[in-house]
Amino acid sequence: MHRIHCPWCGLRDHDEFTLWGDASRAFPALDAPREDWVRAVYDRTNPRGETQEFFQHTLGCRRWLVVTRNNLTHEVLSVVPASERQTPAASPEARP
Repeated sequence: MHRIHCPWCGLRDHDEFTLWGDASRAFPALDAPREDWVRAVYDRTNPRGETQEFFQHTLGCRRWLVVTRNNLTHEVLSVVPASERQTPAASPEARP
């Protein structure tokens, strides 16, 4: 079991959190064509190593976090509130 440091609640077991997906992707504008949204929602890469992911502290404060971790070793490298996340530039895979 690995542990995640919630900025509000402190160090907690990962069982208290829900993984919501890739936090490093940029999404298209709300008025973008449907095809762009289909690619953004369903097309995924499967990177190895360092990843950024959205987590919600569902059994704690219920706040959203961006956790940077190594998905091979599960080592948690950093945790920041989702509101402080650097918005990524538009990702090339979201483009035709």
